[in-house]
Amino acid sequence: MSTREIKKERVTKETSISMVLDMDGDKISIDTGIPFFDHMLHAMAFHGNFGLTIQASGDTDVDPHHLVEDTGIVLGEALKDTVATYGSIIRFGHTVIPMDESLSEVTIDAGGRGYAVIKAVFPQEYSGNFHMPLLREFFIALASSGSITLHLECRYGENSHHMAESLFKALGKTLSAAFCLSKREGVLSTKGKI
Repeated sequence: MSTREIKKERVTKETSISMVLDMDGDKISIDTGIPFFDHMLHAMAFHGNFGLTIQASGDTDVDPHHLVEDTGIVLGEALKDTVATYGSIIRFGHTVIPMDESLSEVTIDAGGRGYAVIKAVFPQEYSGNFHMPLLREFFIALASSGSITLHLECRYGENSHHMAESLFKALGKTLSAAFCLSKREGVLSTKGKI
């Protein structure tokens, strides 16, 4: 069975991240040292039906910001490398996912232009000890480094955890759809170039 496996590493003075992304795999192992973030990433990969292994550490004693953002950077790079290494993809994806009282929608164009629109107002500022605005940093880094146009919207919800989880589940399913291999050769664009 063939797999589209990409290995990435990023080491800075603030973080160290090792990642294996396999869009055709199913192995999931996430350890960033930030339990809520691990839970979200696991939900994303599980419901996206792709393999994701992350071993990460960083200056979380100062603030988890660097580790959350850098994880988004590495995941975006891995997705971009998937296309460069394994060929043309479907490019577009769209998913709407409920989680109890919350409902989230994610739409992707993996067409080479990084842009993020994020509409989510979390009623609780923290989920456990995780500061919810950090999710925005992850999504922006993912879109920018992956050259992905990413629209995420939690249409409504009352529980920040449920809202975030529905966003990550929808993101996983949408990534899986957009990064599915295309039967067409070359760039999926009427212009012939992105």
